[in-house]
Amino acid sequence: MEQNLEKLCDKELFQIIHDNDEFSEKAFTELYNRYSPFVYAYCRRFLNNTEWAEDIFQETFLNFHQGLKKISEMTNLKGYLLSIARNLCYNYVRDFKFNISYEDFSTVIDDSRNENDELLELIKRAIDLMPDDLRELFILREYDGMSYLEIADITDSNVNTVKVKLFRAKQKLRKILEPYIQDISNYE
Repeated sequence: MEQNLEKLCDKELFQIIHDNDEFSEKAFTELYNRYSPFVYAYCRRFLNNTEWAEDIFQETFLNFHQGLKKISEMTNLKGYLLSIARNLCYNYVRDFKFNISYEDFSTVIDDSRNENDELLELIKRAIDLMPDDLRELFILREYDGMSYLEIADITDSNVNTVKVKLFRAKQKLRKILEPYIQDISNYE
């Protein structure tokens, strides 16, 4: 059984952990190995800070492990872990958010970087300037490649709301980047 854990589906691994089977620790490790890169990437993109992301990432799996006995069946483990991470990220941002001013944003260009690095940095900063709810949806759709339905499930919204908010997020991003895009187009 021990060597076959990696062949088991999430639901079977969850049941082993929930039933406190002799292989529960190894089953948890298998689930951790499957989903830790995804959860960490989400935290990193949402918080845009490696140290904070590592803390929230660890807390996500700790909360998951501690809450296992409260849940009898798991149908979408990836979504469940992401929901935990999402709530922790929002709580962290709510409690410790540092506001980025528009003036700070406009000083992002560093002459020593090449143009691609500057553009990537501008986009990162523009995403940081978005309201939290729009930034989250943008990250889930554009970085993580999730469908509207998956995003709606994770954020406890309906699909139409997700579509509208994603449209607004893209508009907001364009508006933030507009002065820089204009500036670039003047040089071409």
